[in-house]
Amino acid sequence: MIHWMTSKQNNDSPSPGDAFQELVDSGGILQMPGAHNAIAALLAKKAGFKALYVSGAAVSATAGLADLGILTLEELCAAVRSVVRSTGLPVLADGDTGYGEAINVIRLVRELEACGAAAVHIEDQEFPKKCGHLSDKKLIPAERMAEKITAARNARRHLRIIARTDAAAVGGIEDTIRRARIYIEAGADIIFPEALTTREEFHRVAKALDVPLLANMTEFGKTPYLSAKEFEDLGYKIVIWPVSALRIAAKAMEKFYLAVAATGCTEPQLENMQTRSELYDLIGYQDYEKLDRNIKQSRIP
Repeated sequence: MIHWMTSKQNNDSPSPGDAFQELVDSGGILQMPGAHNAIAALLAKKAGFKALYVSGAAVSATAGLADLGILTLEELCAAVRSVVRSTGLPVLADGDTGYGEAINVIRLVRELEACGAAAVHIEDQEFPKKCGHLSDKKLIPAERMAEKITAARNARRHLRIIARTDAAAVGGIEDTIRRARIYIEAGADIIFPEALTTREEFHRVAKALDVPLLANMTEFGKTPYLSAKEFEDLGYKIVIWPVSALRIAAKAMEKFYLAVAATGCTEPQLENMQTRSELYDLIGYQDYEKLDRNIKQSRIP
């Protein structure tokens, strides 16, 4: 069923932020795969995931752009809006550095709430930012980041505020913990320590902080490959896989294009394709037709 066609918001429904918080508090670790567009989101929902992550890196790559803060707020909002509209699930959005200073963070929060987002994370890098697993990152002063968090907290109605710190690669774990405490005092609901490199670092941060923590399990980065259960055992409440689905899709498309370029034929690729029937079922094709009783229901060849 198509979410925007079938669901009705009522006064008894929790806000997206509250729905997200319920999942965080429900026990176990909340697993949030990255969904860079609506069809990825629908597939993730079909697989059973209860919440989704919209990665700035994945949305940038989808647009053919580098993850250097080039993405605009409207491009982020368009991606978030499509994921929320298609699934109705709580969505965490990657707010990069907040798209500016504290006053820009206020607009970021209000725009994301208007899109239906449940949570946002902002980071303490200088602009232009870098991928958290690259070298030579530069940080803004913790007090300036705290101003952004306070602005976000004051602007939000329900959106959960997650403070990401990239301090581990710059000032070490002690500075990560110091900054996290400042951000918690400023109003952060959750802390996201980025690019930790060992189990011991993850455990040390978890022991030092008394708020929910988010772990980033990105591939080809600085973090060792850990399962959701391993992160949970280390004291984390949320794990994200930001770009994994995009990596899988891009590699599959690359193989497809190379094969077709070599053979001039798609038939050998049929077994790797989602069928027409599967696609129509996923997107609720016939639900659209039912909106207009004058449209005869299509038959799938």
